[in-house]
Amino acid sequence: MPAQDSARTQDAPRSHDASDSQEAPRSPVAPRSPSGLPDRRITVAVYASDPVLHVGVVHQLRQRPEVELLDGARAAEARVSLVTVDSVDDETAALLRRLRHNSRTRTGLVVGTFDSGDALQRAIECGVTAVLRRAEADQDRLLRLVLAMANGEGVLPGDLLAKLLSHVGSLQRSALDPHASSLSTLTPREADMLRLVSEGLDTAEIARTTSYSERTVKNVLHEVITRLELRNRTHAVGYALRNGLI
Repeated sequence: MPAQDSARTQDAPRSHDASDSQEAPRSPVAPRSPSGLPDRRITVAVYASDPVLHVGVVHQLRQRPEVELLDGARAAEARVSLVTVDSVDDETAALLRRLRHNSRTRTGLVVGTFDSGDALQRAIECGVTAVLRRAEADQDRLLRLVLAMANGEGVLPGDLLAKLLSHVGSLQRSALDPHASSLSTLTPREADMLRLVSEGLDTAEIARTTSYSERTVKNVLHEVITRLELRNRTHAVGYALRNGLI
């Protein structure tokens, strides 16, 4: 080949295919946690009615890379607040109402038991958006609860939903026909405790007999007296006896 042709060949611009061109900038990829999920942990604050309950929930969640636990002054910044209690008493309701006023957080309840639809409705009215029974609160269920709440979802076991709907329906019927409302306004636990009061047992003896704490006994009896607009325990026992509730 002549030198001129060779030079022309060398100087001619080459066509560039995709493999020769500089790679286009890629969209940023969120870093991944060891679980394979995006490394944006959900902040969680745990509240409990006693230290043992608090330690149990914290221990379960601390092992999960998806969760960052906040406490102390930072607890108010959490996206999810978990309240762990035996039952929804006045003290628990006051805490739930305080959390409801914090627009940053969504509140879930890990509860030992709901004695009635009234207690469940009370929790919902105090801002609870998710409920898990404490007996079922293993690590996986707690994590699913936290993830659902962080995504704006509500969580309520089917039987508790049925209890809530039944209770609301009963309230509506009572409002439409207040004279037809039933006098059977005691839960089994309330009736048991009033029966023990009628037998002369004091708070400590009732607690030992029922395997509840003394504080729970006091709260249950106080709730009955307040709800039925009675004066004291003796008045509550008399009311229950007159209406065949115990």
